[in-house]
Amino acid sequence: MKLEGKIALVTGAAQGMGRAIVRHFAEQGATVYAVDINVDALEETVAGLAERGVVQHCNVADEHSVCAAFERIAVESGRLDILVNNAGIGSHDTFLDTPLEHWNRVLGVNLTGAFLCSREAARLMSRAGSGAIVNLASTAAITGEGPSHYCASKAAIMGLTRSTARELAASGIRVNTLVPGPTDTPMMAGIPAEWMESMVKAIPLGRLCQPEEIARVAAFLAGDDASFITGQNIAVNGGMSFI
Repeated sequence: MKLEGKIALVTGAAQGMGRAIVRHFAEQGATVYAVDINVDALEETVAGLAERGVVQHCNVADEHSVCAAFERIAVESGRLDILVNNAGIGSHDTFLDTPLEHWNRVLGVNLTGAFLCSREAARLMSRAGSGAIVNLASTAAITGEGPSHYCASKAAIMGLTRSTARELAASGIRVNTLVPGPTDTPMMAGIPAEWMESMVKAIPLGRLCQPEEIARVAAFLAGDDASFITGQNIAVNGGMSFI
């Protein structure tokens, strides 16, 4: 129960890695606000977690929605110990055929969402003089394999981590990036079979990552065992690439 008594918020919690992180954090003793725009799916995420799982509708790309979610936490819990910026989207646009609308939408959720949530979380955490933020990037940010807007947003997450880690350290807030490789989530379901096969072949361990494996590393970065780790990129990709 390494997160016993902690208050956490996890974005993109309706499925995949976000759902696994919420459930693992709750198993480790945290009370977790599960955030997404899909409330019905959030109910499935927190099923069986009792008071350890709290559903919170929020559009992370919208400042008013984000501020309302964090205001609720401030009122109900009085503090926030952990933020996991997991919310992310993508599409299969080629660079030359990427509409500006798609570019803005992907950057809005993946990057602006992380900025808005991190800012509000840091404001709460700084009151207590401690906290941990875990940003989810992607191995695609290193390899460049994937749509331009997705790769750009995930590379930018690493820069956001480095900057905020330096600035927020004086407030006792640690910020790190978890960098998954190809993971067995619903987001992967739309990828063509040939692309999927080539990705698996590129992974030395020879398989996709499981969401629970990501959740365990997120819990480590969020917990006291990682108390002297900040500003780092932690790859969980089966040896697919090195950071």
